[in-house]
Amino acid sequence: MTDIDDPARRERLRRWRLVLGGPADESLGTAEGRDAQMDAALAALYDGTGENEGTRTSRSAGLGGSAPKVARWLGDIREYFPSTVVQVMQADAIERLDLTRLLLEPEMLEAVEPDVHLVGTLLSLNRVMPEQTKDAARQVVRRVVADLEQRISQKTRAAISGALNRAARINRPKLTDIDWDRTIRANLKHYQAEHRTVIPERLVGYGRRTTAIQRDVVLCVDQSGSMAASVVFSGVFGAVLASMRSLKTSLVVFDTSVVDLTDQLSDPVEVLFGTQLGGGTDINRAIAYGQQLITRPRDSIFVLISDLYEGGVRDQMLRRVAEMTAAGVQVVVLLALSDEGAPAYDHENAAALAAMGVPAFACTPDAFPDLMAAAIERRDLMAFAQRLAER
Repeated sequence: MTDIDDPARRERLRRWRLVLGGPADESLGTAEGRDAQMDAALAALYDGTGENEGTRTSRSAGLGGSAPKVARWLGDIREYFPSTVVQVMQADAIERLDLTRLLLEPEMLEAVEPDVHLVGTLLSLNRVMPEQTKDAARQVVRRVVADLEQRISQKTRAAISGALNRAARINRPKLTDIDWDRTIRANLKHYQAEHRTVIPERLVGYGRRTTAIQRDVVLCVDQSGSMAASVVFSGVFGAVLASMRSLKTSLVVFDTSVVDLTDQLSDPVEVLFGTQLGGGTDINRAIAYGQQLITRPRDSIFVLISDLYEGGVRDQMLRRVAEMTAAGVQVVVLLALSDEGAPAYDHENAAALAAMGVPAFACTPDAFPDLMAAAIERRDLMAFAQRLAER
């Protein structure tokens, strides 16, 4: 069998031809059939617009500023590539070809593949979006929110409910409230061989179920432009937490001003359209507002989601955080709440917070339920952050 007859080799050459484009025609051959269509879609985005548009040597079809052409291109890439690749190509098109303006047209929104980053772009355009586009934009956002809720809601409720139950354990339970498994484990050292039994010196049980609010949660979210994905995830998580009767959840978003969106948490889409991505950052002012929402410090969790680039008064910001921790509030700082990992952030402020015992780290949406469970149980959040970094 020659190399050219090897299916694996042919597939590798095919893929390299799609990566390299027209300049590889001579050595790798011309793309044909479906590959030619995929090649044209890639060329329109990544090869720019050349003088000889449409020629095979330059592979430079381009998208230009034509809404119909872009809409067709969006349809093509959804046909030829998997959704994960489509999302990357859409994000690249918005950045490389300045297609943001075209997203204000309803027919464009009907052609795109919805994802978190597209939602962030739409939210940044919220204030300039014409009325005829807003309905289409809301449908896009609602589809993404529904997918995110399906992904995170069950795990979040399970993790937090379990943590609240564990935190409610008592050491002097009534007979019907005794957790016998844990009681036996806790008293194994008191095993009496002659009696072949355990003498329990400490009973472990659960407090009775209650509908009372057990924890207050304040989500304080930076809505500067770099935090777009974090804002989307925060809005969805805020709605999930607010649906749990054992929690009192508040959601505050900020730039240089502060907006309380707590009364909109029943509808995460309304929450997201209540944000305004972009602008400056005044973390100190946002924390000051958040402090006013805390009435039961030892039963409160304050989550600041920010890259910590402070445009306000830094010393006051750090002092306010110190005041909350001294009062017993569980404070945690998330540099990002997204799937992208650690963003650019202010290392000096992060180090200052860590010196107070306040962890500052990036958190994926999948890890957020476990983080909240750890905070409810008042576990060591610095250790939690370290374990998360080691994954």
